[in-house]
Amino acid sequence: MKRIGLLGGTFNPPHIGHLIIANEVKHALNLDEVRLMPTAIPPHKLNPSDASPEQRLQMVKLAIHDADGLTSFSFEVDRGGVSYTYDTIAALRTQEPDIQFHFIIGGDMIDSLPSWHRIEDLVKIVTFVGVGRPGTIGTTKYPVQMVELPQIDLSSTLIRNRIKQGGTVSFLIPDAVKSFIREEGLYVD
Repeated sequence: MKRIGLLGGTFNPPHIGHLIIANEVKHALNLDEVRLMPTAIPPHKLNPSDASPEQRLQMVKLAIHDADGLTSFSFEVDRGGVSYTYDTIAALRTQEPDIQFHFIIGGDMIDSLPSWHRIEDLVKIVTFVGVGRPGTIGTTKYPVQMVELPQIDLSSTLIRNRIKQGGTVSFLIPDAVKSFIREEGLYVD
């Protein structure tokens, strides 16, 4: 049975922290692949200068183009709308019944698991993999397999603010993503 990791998020934009998480979990758990899966509609309101779902998917593709075992996954973008993790995992298990899915979440998401849609059902159909995140507790009564990895206090919000202010994002995002952002005129008002 193939073992696939799923790292969901807005990836607005994808940064080196996302890549470290995906790579470290892949190797720590000996997964066959980790799919980076942008959401179609983030749960928060987008700003006019934010990237579209298609642009965020393209940035993920650019970020991982030469990363062994990391792939972009357009499932939620293709489906559109707001996606609940339960609905996504249930649909994937139907489409790919011979795959064991590992859903990768950060400490902030671990802390919020009790409020997730159909969490009691979700923990029965997916393995949660947790990674620490600065400023979070990362504890829950639900089963979460923890993976230790190098901590980097980096967020897409910081990247967007740096770009908006004309600051440097070198070494924080892949060069191909930085070029795409510049070409598309993203994150500037």
